[in-house]
Amino acid sequence: MRSSLRQRFLTERYILRAHLGPFAFSLMTLMFVFLLQFIMKFIDHIVGKGLTPWVIMELIALSLAWMLVLAVPMSVLVATLMAFGDLSSGNEITAMKASGMSTYRMMLPVLAGALVVGLALLWFNNDVLPDANHRLRTLTIDIQRKKPTINLRNGIFSQDIPGYSILVRKTFEKTNDLEGVTLFDYTNPGVNVCITAERGTISFSPDFRKLIMDLKRGEIHELDLQRMMAYRKIRFESHRIAMDVEGFDFTRSSESAFQRGNRELGAPAMMVIVDSLRRAREVVVDGLRETTTREADSLAAGQPVSTPSPYVYAPGTATSYAALNDARAFSTTVATELFRMENYDRQIDQYMVEIHKKYAIPMACLVFVLIGVPLGIMARRGGFGTAATLSLGFFVMYYACLIGGEKLADRGFLSPFTGMWSANIIIGLMGAYLTVRVARETVVIHWSILTRFVPRRWRARLETTANGDPPPS
Repeated sequence: MRSSLRQRFLTERYILRAHLGPFAFSLMTLMFVFLLQFIMKFIDHIVGKGLTPWVIMELIALSLAWMLVLAVPMSVLVATLMAFGDLSSGNEITAMKASGMSTYRMMLPVLAGALVVGLALLWFNNDVLPDANHRLRTLTIDIQRKKPTINLRNGIFSQDIPGYSILVRKTFEKTNDLEGVTLFDYTNPGVNVCITAERGTISFSPDFRKLIMDLKRGEIHELDLQRMMAYRKIRFESHRIAMDVEGFDFTRSSESAFQRGNRELGAPAMMVIVDSLRRAREVVVDGLRETTTREADSLAAGQPVSTPSPYVYAPGTATSYAALNDARAFSTTVATELFRMENYDRQIDQYMVEIHKKYAIPMACLVFVLIGVPLGIMARRGGFGTAATLSLGFFVMYYACLIGGEKLADRGFLSPFTGMWSANIIIGLMGAYLTVRVARETVVIHWSILTRFVPRRWRARLETTANGDPPPS
């Protein structure tokens, strides 16, 4: 018995060791791919803008946090496919089954390892990722304050500021100077305004609520759309434009006044906010119920108009007009309170989506083991190319369901639980079905005992069938 337990322990440790190398390799590969994608996407925004190498390195380092959250579950699936594919191609799976070890038993150490990885990722999501996202957002806003030209690209129209379209021919790394400015102002729908200038500077107001653009030597072209013949052209030597940038993430970023978003908080902190929002919603519901009850009682009692109308109505119509006004006021009150309730519900859903996401993504490590083990055994190939090919479809399906569920849950079409856990449930059910099917279709009887009672000419046929190959004709 002791030797059997020792052999089983050694086998389980061997299975886990077969996963370590592929997991580390796939994690580094995926992190490199994510990092390369990030650099290619934001290279124009961080290079050539006068930022120091240390600031650029800090931006990249803080962005590695969310990349790691996405790469770990993917690495678990790739490692599982590579390990079990390699074990299956070397007939080691068959040898383990022949020794009496079932498919479920082989999965136990891998599930235990995935559970440890998932718990570590859960801790990372709640304790490390929120602080990294907060520091990344703070650093980005500080860079935008110091370098307002960070979002302006030479020769390309920028429409980041609502109501304005800005084209700059050239920006300068060391200063906030601009050259060759063309600006279209759409804030007044009835007038088209086009402003051109040879040079200019850009800065923020002291409260960071306005983006100030000081232009030099240019022209203002105005066209009244209601009167198409009303066209005006103005030349100027100096002109200042103040653009409203509220809601454009240009807010105070001091540590004491900076409010964290839902992606910059852990699950316990978000649950506190959700509880406060639910209590506030209950207060609104109770107030609306009391108002409705009071109005219904007043209407049932047929109370006269308490405040006489200053207008002269026909006999018997004053009460009707007063009742109509009361009904309109009550309708406005109800609509306002319902809007507040919907706003509270929307905020609660957004926070609950983030809370469920922090648990759903770590749970994907276990789900990917369920789908990876049977696929690896059936593929019988343990190369990275095979694992990556099989994983790609499940990656796309999983993250499509995750992102789609998040959007639908944020808009109230799905509950936060359904939106965030549907991907895990779908892939988990597929993995459970494939696992049961692989376990049932594979013979788990000890072949050395069985072949003792079989004629010699049939032993080769049975051993070949046990390996998963078609029997000889």
